Amino acid sequence: MDLVSGDDIAAATARLDGRIVRTPLLPCPRLSESLGVPVLLKPENLQHTGSFKVRGVFNALLARDELPLGVATFSAGNHAAATAYAGSVLGLPVVVCMPPHAVVTKVEAVRRCGGEIIFTEDLLGACRQVAGERGFTILHPFDDLDVIAGQGSVGAEIVHDLTDPDLVIVPVGGGGLISGIAAATKAVWPKGRVVGVEPATANAMSYALRTGSPTGMPHRPVSLADGLAAPFAGEHTLAHVQALVDEVVEVPEDAIRQAWWELMDVSKLLIEPSAAVGLAALRLGLALPRPGGKVVLVLSGGNVAPAGLADLDRP
Repeated sequence: MDLVSGDDIAAATARLDGRIVRTPLLPCPRLSESLGVPVLLKPENLQHTGSFKVRGVFNALLARDELPLGVATFSAGNHAAATAYAGSVLGLPVVVCMPPHAVVTKVEAVRRCGGEIIFTEDLLGACRQVAGERGFTILHPFDDLDVIAGQGSVGAEIVHDLTDPDLVIVPVGGGGLISGIAAATKAVWPKGRVVGVEPATANAMSYALRTGSPTGMPHRPVSLADGLAAPFAGEHTLAHVQALVDEVVEVPEDAIRQAWWELMDVSKLLIEPSAAVGLAALRLGLALPRPGGKVVLVLSGGNVAPAGLADLDRP
């Protein structure tokens, strides 16, 4: 199966210029002191719509010879908001199929950008129906090579700003972000390690790695880190992870909750629980930096409902 290349990611990065926020790498002195290695944060919560997802959406739409009549997609939140935002910028109608239990703030973000929402448990089936009836193009939230290349711009920025990261830790849902980051970083710095982190209760990629196939999980994924609760991994994302990612680890809910507050406290950034799984893995010793090696924590997003802050595990 084809993997995205460094050239694909370079083209995506150029295509996205002026469309996205080029997020910085922020040193985190408190984590660096606590963990005994330099730690830097890649804050994609500062991105348009509050997550990395706009990168993949814009690239997938702009890489085409011409824009589609409209876009149909499915998502629990961040991809939904990103697609609605890109549609509003590019003048495209967008229909998003979302689960009934989607986070309220993410639903509101889609509506603010003019996206039409269909609430359904059959996300993919409803998406296909809408696309067929309206002549819209289906945009997969993660299992699309152009989406993966767009997410790879995160990795391209990391290795531009830090030429020798020892360890890049990436939250994993369906696998589009880690696929792109791994492709970008390994192309420039093969010695660097890329480790993915999933909630133990929403572990579609780990399940796919164990079974060797991106089939749906036997149970509905549920986690405080709702942005990582993909029901399955993709064929393309599984292939990228198998080829390029050093390891995927799983963290329990209590560790995510503890890391969420700690990361917001030390960074002074508003992040969602999905962005904290990397720190949870570090604290549990599941992701081990080499002595003196530079660690990058990718903070995937910052979309959290005010009521959700009550779930914080504060000291």
